[in-house]
Amino acid sequence: MAENYEGMAIGIFELDNLVACYVALDAASKAANVKIQGVERNRLKSGACVKMRGTVSDVNAAMEVALRTAEPLAQVVHHTVIASPTADTETAIKMTINK
Repeated sequence: MAENYEGMAIGIFELDNLVACYVALDAASKAANVKIQGVERNRLKSGACVKMRGTVSDVNAAMEVALRTAEPLAQVVHHTVIASPTADTETAIKMTINK
C-alpha cells in the first residue's frame, strides 16, 4: 500500500469472525469517507482486525456504523479511534499491514 495516510485519524476494530469484518468494513466505507488501510486475519482464531483512515469525524462515523453492523454477526473483540497517530505509531501500523 503506497498511500500516504499522514495526518489522518485511524480507526481499528477487531471481530471474532472474518466474514463479519468484511460486512462491517463495507458498511463503514459506505457510511463515511474512509479508506480501508488493511485487514489482518487472526491466524490463531477465525477473526480479523480492520484499519480504516480518514478525518476524525469520518472515522468516528464509520466506526459507529461498523460496530452497529457487526454486533448481530460477531463478537466485537476491541475497537478504538486514534485521532492523531504519532510517527512511531505510524511505523508500527505499517509493520503490521499485510502480515
